[in-house]
Amino acid sequence: MLLTFMLYLVLGAVAGFVAGLFGIGGGLLIVPVLIFSFAAQGMAPEVLTHAAVATSLGTIVFTSIASVRAHHRKGAVCWNLFPSLSVGIIVGALGGVWIADALSGPMLQLLFGCFTLGVAIQMAFDLRPQAGGREPGRAELVAAGGGVGCASAIFGIGGGTLTVPYLHWRRLSMQQAVATSAACGLPIALVGALGNIWTGWGEQAMPAWHLGYIYLPALVGIVLTSAFAARYGARLAHSLPQRQLKRIFALLLALVGVRFLITNLLSGF
Repeated sequence: MLLTFMLYLVLGAVAGFVAGLFGIGGGLLIVPVLIFSFAAQGMAPEVLTHAAVATSLGTIVFTSIASVRAHHRKGAVCWNLFPSLSVGIIVGALGGVWIADALSGPMLQLLFGCFTLGVAIQMAFDLRPQAGGREPGRAELVAAGGGVGCASAIFGIGGGTLTVPYLHWRRLSMQQAVATSAACGLPIALVGALGNIWTGWGEQAMPAWHLGYIYLPALVGIVLTSAFAARYGARLAHSLPQRQLKRIFALLLALVGVRFLITNLLSGF
């Protein structure tokens, strides 16, 4: 048990460092590593993917608080957009939790593999939309928030890979888009985590020390080190060749995505 907990401490540090270095959420790294870790521990196959997604969302609740505070101090968060985005996010995240709970573990892994491949392509070729010509209206923000919240709750991420490109497309600077996306990560993670506690409550296949689908030892271990490591990743980001590093990380994500696709396609779900 001690060795496993140390693994979660290391995972938290690596995920936080990568998040700070590349400006992306740690969920893209946390979810697949937790899936592999839970499988190695012998966690029931029918719940291990749901547990990985739920635990990732739980960690983002804590890490996003520190992130929002840091961006708010710099005055970069567009709080005027936050209420409309949050309405959509809450509804979308609740729907995403329901969809994830209804999916089998292999199907959830297959979808995560597809999503990870998409992010890998985006990072490898640095694909990002040009700034748009007008600011979004309230109805559009609610709809966009719904889509981001739903996808984030299904894949166990904070939504930055979706929110940042959208907000930048809608005439926000990259700094404002990243900061506002960080603020949106909190309601995504909070609703997603609470929803997974509800849907996983009383799940007999979960091991001891769980809260719904959230596996508490992994949650605590990751939270203890991720925020601390993220600071060093952010500092180092200014002195390393970002383009080459992003391509290396994109290759890693692509390999993870292909692994999930091949494994689950061959198994026939």
